Amino acid sequence: MRFLLRMTFWLGVILVLLPSVGSQPAPKMQVGDAVSAARATVTDMRQFCERQPDACFIGSQTAVAIGQRAQAGAKILYEFLNERFGPTQTGAVGAANPSESGAATPLPPRRPTQHTLAPEDLAPAWHGPQPRRETRGDRPA
Repeated sequence: MRFLLRMTFWLGVILVLLPSVGSQPAPKMQVGDAVSAARATVTDMRQFCERQPDACFIGSQTAVAIGQRAQAGAKILYEFLNERFGPTQTGAVGAANPSESGAATPLPPRRPTQHTLAPEDLAPAWHGPQPRRETRGDRPA
């Protein structure tokens, strides 16, 4: 159902933004008319809670409930991803400060170095033929 609502919304946005191809010309709007309509809408929105206090109260409760649900969902997602992809021991989040508890935080195990080649391994295995050195006296003029 949510997919259908999203699809309908985006289809509506696309249809509004498409240029009109019909024979009717688009009505010309004045900038002043658009600004005055926007001001009237903002003024009406400011006075809505004065006219309908119950609707504002229920709307604010709904917004708070949705925010709390989103926060709880984000926490569940974070914990799931942390268990799935996070390191096994971090001691970062939720752990007591090591200086307060007196225990030292263990360091991760040392990784072996990647520089394991010996100098003879670094030497090239094959050298091409050496260029011939000609002396000046041997060259024909």
